[in-house]
Amino acid sequence: MANTDSVGLRVFSLNCWGIHYLSKHCPQRYAMIGDLLCKEQHDIVLLQEVWSEKDFLSLKQKLASTHPHSHYFKSGVIGSGLAIYTKHRIHDTFLYRYSLNGYPYMAHHGDWFGGKAVGLAILNIGSLTANIYVTHLHAEYCRDKDSYLPHRVVQAWELQQFIRHTSAGADLVILGGDLNMHPQDLGNRLLRTSTGLRDSYSETAKFDGCENGMTLIADNPFISQKELGPFEKGIRIDYILFKDSSKAEIYCDFMSTTKGSVPDHPFPYSDHEALTAELRLETRTRTEAENDRKVMSQDAAAGKLAELVDIVTEARTEVKVGLHCAERMRYTATRTGVMGLALLFLELAIAAVPWLALGAEQPFPRTSFYMLAALCFAILVTTFLLYIFYTMELKSLQGAEDQMRLAVGSLQERLRGFPLAQPHSSQRRPPEGLEPSAFDPEE
Repeated sequence: MANTDSVGLRVFSLNCWGIHYLSKHCPQRYAMIGDLLCKEQHDIVLLQEVWSEKDFLSLKQKLASTHPHSHYFKSGVIGSGLAIYTKHRIHDTFLYRYSLNGYPYMAHHGDWFGGKAVGLAILNIGSLTANIYVTHLHAEYCRDKDSYLPHRVVQAWELQQFIRHTSAGADLVILGGDLNMHPQDLGNRLLRTSTGLRDSYSETAKFDGCENGMTLIADNPFISQKELGPFEKGIRIDYILFKDSSKAEIYCDFMSTTKGSVPDHPFPYSDHEALTAELRLETRTRTEAENDRKVMSQDAAAGKLAELVDIVTEARTEVKVGLHCAERMRYTATRTGVMGLALLFLELAIAAVPWLALGAEQPFPRTSFYMLAALCFAILVTTFLLYIFYTMELKSLQGAEDQMRLAVGSLQERLRGFPLAQPHSSQRRPPEGLEPSAFDPEE
């Protein structure tokens, strides 16, 4: 019989929408968020869109007695916006910045300037080592014509790679953040299937919050119907995901979300709803026989591998679409640059006329001549920068596509190791080499 020891863990996640001068009531909302966190005293707090380090430090000072340990992940031009506050000591941190994150010339969207990333904090919770991840993926501005889909798929791919490669020695894994993906979107399925992360909303024994766990709702006064598109009531794009190990089982006993405006306040904490997951960790000492019970059957393992092959293949297709678009845009930038260069040479030829024909006058007014030259140089500089940017985008997309191609080949090779007929598979262990590992979704 295994010895069990139960530990409670309350996890909080919120996209704070902390863009000063653009986000409404920013100082007041941060004060409300600080009051909430002081009152609720969650074990782990994961925040996104904390764009100002001053706001992070202000919250740190306010939460000093309840959450003595904290870290702010710095990235990009204005920061990653990611922050963590916790009751448990942080032993190590690491930040991975996504290779693709939108376009710099789409300044009104602003994602490129934010340096979207995933932050890792390693904690000790009792005798367990916990890898805590917080992230924020690229936003979806138009679902019908989502030009950022390849970028978000690559971000999801890099996120699952990062989690798999850094959590090998962890006893439990928790990921919180704004994924900007619906539950059944490609990137979300890729992330959960490849890592084995489980959704708190789907796993919870009891739920209190918005219908269907939605975190962007029509009842929030900061949200316009245009942002929700065809989803009139709202969408679910914020998550708390978790994964256990052979040393600990994780159960979600209760999950809740805020529901728009805060009682006794004229507005909500943010344009997103806050999530709280009450997790229960059961640490166990298992015998070898008890470990065998948790090894998934060959049928289940084969099914998971086959599903993952399909998902990675679908993701690879989306990345290829992004590749074709990037190649087309780079070609357009090159062609425009050549036209600008030709125009500049033509102007230089016209400028040389007075020196070649003595006594001839300049055929164009000087002002128009200089303005045209400035335009040529502007075209050349702009197209050169765009060429560099699209080349970098191509390299990142090609790298992700190469990784996916190798992953599909590896998965298919492992899938061929399963016998076709397995009438008693539940009583046997998977073939050698198919123990839970990088691409095995469950322990």
